Amino acid sequence: MRTYRLIFFLLLAVTPIAAFAVQDPGADPGVPLIRTETNMVLVDVVVTDKGNPVHGLDKAHFRVFEDGKEQPVASFDEHKPAPPGAASAPLAAAIANLPPNTYTNVPIYPEASAINVLLLDGLNTPMVNQAEARRQMIDYMGKITPGTELAIFTLTSQLRMVAGFTTNAGQLAKVLKSKAATSQQSALINSNGESAQNDVNEVMAMITDSSSGAPNQYSAAALEQFQSDLTAQQIDLRVRFTLDAMQQLARYLSAIPGRKNLIWFSGSFPISLDPDPDQPLPFLNVQTYGDAMRRTSDLLAAARVAVYPVDARGMLGSNTVDAAYSPSATRVTVNSGGKVKSNLSSMNDSNVVHDYETFETQTMEEHGTMQQVADQTGGRAFVNTNDLSAAVASAVENGASYYTLAYSPKDKKFNGRYRKIRVSLDNGSYKLSYRNGYYGDQPGKAPIGKSGPAALITAATMHGAPAATQILFRAQIVAGDDPLLANMKMPKEPQGELATKLKGPTRRYLANLLVDAHGVHFETSPDGQRHAQLEYVLVDYDADGTRLNYVDRSFGIDVTPERYAQIMQTGMTVRLLIDVPQGPSSLRIIAQDLVSASTGALELPLSATCGGANCSLSAR
Repeated sequence: MRTYRLIFFLLLAVTPIAAFAVQDPGADPGVPLIRTETNMVLVDVVVTDKGNPVHGLDKAHFRVFEDGKEQPVASFDEHKPAPPGAASAPLAAAIANLPPNTYTNVPIYPEASAINVLLLDGLNTPMVNQAEARRQMIDYMGKITPGTELAIFTLTSQLRMVAGFTTNAGQLAKVLKSKAATSQQSALINSNGESAQNDVNEVMAMITDSSSGAPNQYSAAALEQFQSDLTAQQIDLRVRFTLDAMQQLARYLSAIPGRKNLIWFSGSFPISLDPDPDQPLPFLNVQTYGDAMRRTSDLLAAARVAVYPVDARGMLGSNTVDAAYSPSATRVTVNSGGKVKSNLSSMNDSNVVHDYETFETQTMEEHGTMQQVADQTGGRAFVNTNDLSAAVASAVENGASYYTLAYSPKDKKFNGRYRKIRVSLDNGSYKLSYRNGYYGDQPGKAPIGKSGPAALITAATMHGAPAATQILFRAQIVAGDDPLLANMKMPKEPQGELATKLKGPTRRYLANLLVDAHGVHFETSPDGQRHAQLEYVLVDYDADGTRLNYVDRSFGIDVTPERYAQIMQTGMTVRLLIDVPQGPSSLRIIAQDLVSASTGALELPLSATCGGANCSLSAR
């Protein structure tokens, strides 16, 4: 797979601009391509003995089962850490030698058995814990094993890449000390990591009945239900933002072959909103995220991402033993007759017990979620440890040596049902880590769920989001006054859905896209014709992330078997025009398969001085 991508982009590097003059795919004849499709399941298995990787096992040692039925292992590979200093020079050189003002969403990745991504999650982590995690990561960079490749992402309300893949520990430490990785207080948790429910306990303590001076039970019940609703809304947003970020990471990493180890520093991450027995309406805010979790699981599995959650809070102790602890001001319950009761007291022993039990339950659920995410992806969870740098070192070492087993499922009924995977070894004393299943969705079709193409396009167009690489493309951006376009007839009408609302002078840009057809799903009709549906979007943003203009075009592609063979070798071309205000802005380019929901995306800044032959751009 990696060799193919290099060859494809060597081809892109020499494709002339004239090849972009049409919107139909496949301009030049090519050698007929024979292409077969087999549905293979890849399972990366980490084998350890007392924490140390086990090498030298062969295919005969392994047995793999799907839903209890043994599956023949079609292919088998062992992966070991690459020697220090190895790099992806051929691919980097191919991309560096692209024509002027031409960019690609292909990520440059290292020559390694596995690559590592560090995600600093500020959305779900209290600020004090963020700062400590960052301090330990800076310390870790001084002791990191030479040749270890890392990329760093941060998550607040949006996922951002702050450092691409590099073995330069000094550069990574510098990034961790920079403003880009500075701790930020999450708006969805308060400074001590507790929910917003505690923020108004004092208000509840002051609610009294005017005639008796006793707590007004019904007012307290209403306010506590309001608090519960507010907390539920905050958790809901955190879950959705986090799952969106995981999906974006999977789309970014999908073009990189091999295993990816995602080391995720987080304070907490609930995957459901359970009934609240303390409220008059305990089931009001019950919420599960089955569709979103399924989509995330599918994308992580397809991208071969193993998640290593690390609890950034370290060793946890109940806040009930903290000197600054103040018991919850109220607990509202409903008796068997439906009457609201309140044991309002800031020093009520039952409130202290309740707070302790709530802490224990919440911590158990959060750590259970981390373990579940690790188990489902073949990673490992690190909880109740203050040595966060040791956790990272262990995750990097654990994920660097593994075996890849591939099999074609005997069950050919792809109906979206979850299929359990079990791998065993002849030597039962070794510990095995691998993803424990997958959803058997129809090949080439989007997974069953509520996330349709419109929602995915919205996520892909987010300003500043990482590139998406499920569909690879090359983009050549040419200013309208460039001499290359002197003989091209340009439409006089404004270009873009918001073009008529633009203020001040504008400049036109031509986006020539060459799309790798291997990332697009083609359906075959009885007459042998191939059919695909693609959507292309250009979005221009100002420096504040405000959308200035956009272009959205959908194309149905119908090609003969001969033309299909051509475009699999030469790629597909499309030309889009957009008008943007003069001055600095960012252009985001998206290509999406409307059938499989696969997406490619790239963002690059347009320079204030970009125009004519002196146009100078740089891709993000």
